Amino acid sequence: MVEERYELAVQRIGEIKDEKTVSECFRDYFVQISKFIMMIAEFKSCVESGVYRELSLEELEKWNQRLYEDILPGHYEESYANPSYALKRLGEEYGQMLSFLYAEIRGAIVYAVEQRIEYLDILFELFIQIYNEFEAEELPGPAGIKDIIYWYASDYCDVFAADRIREQIDPGESFAADIIRECDLTDIRYLYFFGEYISENERGSALYLKELSEEVIQRMADVYTEGYRMGFINTGKDLSKKSVVNIRYVLGFERVIQKAAGNFKKLGLEPVIYRSSVSAVTKRQHLKLGYYGASANKQYEYDHKDDQALFFDKQFVERRLEVMETVYEQYKELAAGFAGPACMEVFGEEPFVPVRKKEAIRLTKKQEELSLQYNNRAGQLTNKYIKGEERSFTIVAYPVPEIGEKYEEIFREIIKINTLDAKLYERVQQTLIDALDKGSYVRIRGRNGNKTDLTVQLFRLADSCKETIFENCTADVNIPVGEIFTSPVLEGTNGVLHVSQVYLNELLYKDLELIFSNGMITDYNCRNFERELENKEYIFDNILHKNPTLPLGEFAIGTNTTAYAAAKKYGIEKKLPILIAEKMGPHFAVGDTCYSWSEDVRVYNPNGKEIVAKDNSKSILRKEDVSKAYFQCHTDITIPYEELESITAVTESGEEIYLLRDGRFVLEGTEILNEPLKNMER
Repeated sequence: MVEERYELAVQRIGEIKDEKTVSECFRDYFVQISKFIMMIAEFKSCVESGVYRELSLEELEKWNQRLYEDILPGHYEESYANPSYALKRLGEEYGQMLSFLYAEIRGAIVYAVEQRIEYLDILFELFIQIYNEFEAEELPGPAGIKDIIYWYASDYCDVFAADRIREQIDPGESFAADIIRECDLTDIRYLYFFGEYISENERGSALYLKELSEEVIQRMADVYTEGYRMGFINTGKDLSKKSVVNIRYVLGFERVIQKAAGNFKKLGLEPVIYRSSVSAVTKRQHLKLGYYGASANKQYEYDHKDDQALFFDKQFVERRLEVMETVYEQYKELAAGFAGPACMEVFGEEPFVPVRKKEAIRLTKKQEELSLQYNNRAGQLTNKYIKGEERSFTIVAYPVPEIGEKYEEIFREIIKINTLDAKLYERVQQTLIDALDKGSYVRIRGRNGNKTDLTVQLFRLADSCKETIFENCTADVNIPVGEIFTSPVLEGTNGVLHVSQVYLNELLYKDLELIFSNGMITDYNCRNFERELENKEYIFDNILHKNPTLPLGEFAIGTNTTAYAAAKKYGIEKKLPILIAEKMGPHFAVGDTCYSWSEDVRVYNPNGKEIVAKDNSKSILRKEDVSKAYFQCHTDITIPYEELESITAVTESGEEIYLLRDGRFVLEGTEILNEPLKNMER
C-alpha cells in the first residue's frame, strides 16, 4: 500500500511540469518544487537499488551538491525556500505558507536515504493536495491552505512525533549506527550515506582522523566515555540500571564514535544515534539535537525556525502531548533504561549573525505563551519516564578545519586540553571553594570596557565541616576540566552582566548586557542590530527562549587557563564553544540550575563534603507546583579573563577575600593557574 501510494504520487507530480492548470504567478513555484520532488524520486531509486553506495567520491559529491544547491549561499536569494523571495513572487497571502511547504518537503532528502517511504508519501500527497487547490478556477482562500497545513501537522503527529520519541530510546533504530559499524571509515565516501549536507569541515575532519593512530583515536574515545561513566559515579547514580546511551555528534568523527560505541557496550549500554529533526512538526526552532552534517545555510534554518506557528495552537499541543505520553507508555521499559546523552560537539566555524526577516513566520504572543506551557509539560512528561535523578550526560568538543590554517596543530592542542590532569585541578579548585564557603556573597567586576558589576548571593551553610556551596568539577560530564559552580541564592543577586562578544547556540552576540534584580533578568540588550527593538527581540527569542524573565541558575568560576592561553595563541577565542569557553573565566547561566530535575540526589565533592546549594527559590517550587519550577533552558555566558577586574568573596563580617584580580588568580594555593598566562605574555 505504501509503495503504491508513493508510485501514484510521483507519477502525478511528474506531470505538473507540463501542465498549465494553475495561475501563471504560481506556476513557476509548483514546477520548481515538482522538479525537486522528481530529483528526490531519482535519488531514492539510486539508494534503493544499491547503486548509490557504489558511486565514486566525485559522483557522491555531485549528488550532495544537487540535493542542497537550492538553499546554498548564492542560490538562496532566488529560492522559494527563502521567505523573502517567496513573498515577493507569490504575494503576502500565500508566500509564507508555500515557503513553509517547500522547506518541509526538503526533509525528503534524508527520508529518501533512510528509505522512509511513508514519510515521502505524506509529503508528496500534501504537495499534491495544495496543488489541486490552486488548480481551481478561483484562487483558494489563504485560510483553506492554512487548514490543509494544520491538519497535515495534526494528523501525522502520531507518525512524526511518535517515531521521533522511539528513535531517541530504541537501539533497534540503527540507520546511523549501522553505517558507523559496517562501513570502511578510511573511505570517506561513507559520509554521503547519511543524506546530510557535507562540507569541507566534515570531509576535512574525516580525512584528518583517518591519519591519526589507533592509540590516539582510542584515547579520544576513552576520555569521552570515561567522563560519561564518572558522571554517574560522582552523582551517586546507578549506571547498571541503564541499557541505552544516546550518542550525539557531528559527521566526520565516526572513527572516534565507533570506538566509543565499543566502550559503551562494555559498560552495558547500547548506542542510540538519531538524526537531528528536519520537520517543523518535531524540531525545536533552529537547534539541532542528534547527529547532523553541515548546515547548508544557517540563514535558511533561522528563517524557518518558527514555522510551527502555522499550526501551533492549544489543540495541536494537546495532540502532541497525547502522542508523547502514549509512545512513552508503550516503550516505558526502554525509556527507563535511557541513561542520557553523550555529546561530541565541534567548533571553529565563523560566528553566524542572522538577518531578522519580516517575511519569516513568527509566533504570536499567544503562541509564545503556549510554547512555554508545552515545553514545561513535555519536560514533566519526559521526566516521568526518563527520571532526571537517574540519568546523566557528558559533552566534549573538537575543532573543524574552518578554524584556520593551523587546524591540525589546534586539534592536537585540544586533545591535550581535553586530557589535562584532573587531580591537579581538583586540588587547586578545592582551595577556591574553601574560600568561597566563607562568603556571604561574591562580587564580580569587569574592566577594559566590560561593564559587569554583579553581586551574587551565596547559600548559607548550616555545617561547614560537612557541607559546601560549590561543586568541584573535574573532567566528568563537562570535558575539559576546569570549573567550580553553584546555584546562587536569587534574593540579593543584583547588578549588570556584560560581555563584549559571545557566541551562544551558534549565534553571535555583540555587547550583550543583562540586568538582574533579586536574581531575575529585568532588562537586556545587545548591539547586533541598529534598532534596539531588534536587539531585544533577538535576546528574547534565543536567550530567554520567549520567557518574560529567567533566573540566574548558575554562577561558576572557570580555571582552565591552559585552554585560555591556547585560544589566545591561535586567535580562536571567538570561535570556541561554550563548553570550553565557560572554563576560561567566570560564567553565569540563565535558566534552570545545573541540578534541574535531580535536586534531591545527594552529591558530594571529592573531599567528602555534601553540595547543598542546588536549589533556588524558583526550582524549589517543584515541591508545590512543578510547572512553576523549570524553564527548560540553561545558557552559559562567560566573561574572559582580560575583561575581568576582580572576583571577591565577601564574608558576613565584611571581610573581602580576593580570588582573582586583574584577570589573575591571587588566592594562595591557586598561583599555578597563572603559569599558562605568564607563558602567553612572553
